[in-house]
Amino acid sequence: MNWKEEYKKLLWIAGGFIVLYYLPVGNPMFQNAVNESLALLKWYAQEHVLLCLVPAFFIAGVISVFVSQAAVIKYFGARAKKWLAYLIASVSGTILAVCSCTVLPLFSGIHKRGAGLGPAIAFLYSGPAINILAIILTARILGFEMGVARIIGAVTFSVVIGLIMAFIYRKEERVKENEQLTLPEVEEKRPLWQTAAHFFILVAILVFANWGMPDTTESFWYTIFANKWYITAFFSIGYALSLLFILKINKVHVIVSSIAVILASLFWGSNPMVPFVAAVIATTIVLSLAKGEGEEWMHESWSFAKQILPLLAGGVLLAGFLLGGPETKQGIIPNEWIASLVGGNSLFANFFASVVAAFMYFATLTEVPIVQGLMNSGMGKGPALALLLAGPALSLPNMLVIRSVIGTQKTFVYVLLVVVMATISGMFFGTFF
Repeated sequence: MNWKEEYKKLLWIAGGFIVLYYLPVGNPMFQNAVNESLALLKWYAQEHVLLCLVPAFFIAGVISVFVSQAAVIKYFGARAKKWLAYLIASVSGTILAVCSCTVLPLFSGIHKRGAGLGPAIAFLYSGPAINILAIILTARILGFEMGVARIIGAVTFSVVIGLIMAFIYRKEERVKENEQLTLPEVEEKRPLWQTAAHFFILVAILVFANWGMPDTTESFWYTIFANKWYITAFFSIGYALSLLFILKINKVHVIVSSIAVILASLFWGSNPMVPFVAAVIATTIVLSLAKGEGEEWMHESWSFAKQILPLLAGGVLLAGFLLGGPETKQGIIPNEWIASLVGGNSLFANFFASVVAAFMYFATLTEVPIVQGLMNSGMGKGPALALLLAGPALSLPNMLVIRSVIGTQKTFVYVLLVVVMATISGMFFGTFF
């Protein structure tokens, strides 16, 4: 018997017992924090799982099955042209407009297919950080200079952090590079434009289904918001055609499932979530019944869901307990402490803002009103920018999943780099503005 391992288990059990024994169940602050954690988990389930994560899982499945390893290696691999790999990865957020958790299946997908660590990390950061709508909202609400600083900082961060990670783990990357050199050329099953079209349709559905309401009703962005479900429906038609003519899925299955979704739209059109859920169920059934690539696509998508959803749920619960739910933002750590600690432009204020932001969960676009409220309470411009650069790209649930993909050490280095660079950027910005 390995007594060392058994003692570790004993310590975990003893620690859990001590925590449960002294659990302050009757304490109002503790009860409120528990309620807030459950409220955040409920809000996350209602607002993000179906519209954000489910499409992201299917997109990640597409990357794993339909995007060949050779294609990923060509553009993101260890031997890919560095300027091209980092250019594509660093601007991906302007297209995807995802949050720190929705980007995880996509990151896991390209990493699994052989992407180099540097470009994969650049993609991981840029996905949620360079949301074009969030940049515009930042400039309109928090000031033009804040919006410009945010987009410059985010693009720079993604490239610099990726390059640093690749340098630190260059020995591992060199091994990966040598392994990729020995991979045989694989003939593509279909023309690249067909795979790209299918991928684009799924990304478009993800983007428009989650299109947020802008701050004014007299803008082009509001016109898109007002018609987002019609646009999503248009791309859904393209999705059905893609299943039929690109992936060659059973015609009867696709037509029957499409009719079911259309009927759901006719009877429950006032609640777009009903036909959207019907489409998700129909896709699941059709792909489960398919053979070959369709079945593989469903298998890979489900694999990502099994790996990521439990970690996200645990992380969201802990984040809500510590920092509060979606409305009150009041967890076990009082908001007044946070606001009082991020005034001015000291090193501590910027560092504290970066650390708190790294552990908080920000849904897409919600970071702007939160920062606005903190600035109205006395938060300095430097710490505000530090929060905007560290917050959307990181969260506690995000860290837990990243750790399961690239390991504890790499995750720690990545989080540390984001926090340090956000702190430095905040101090620099606060000094001049």
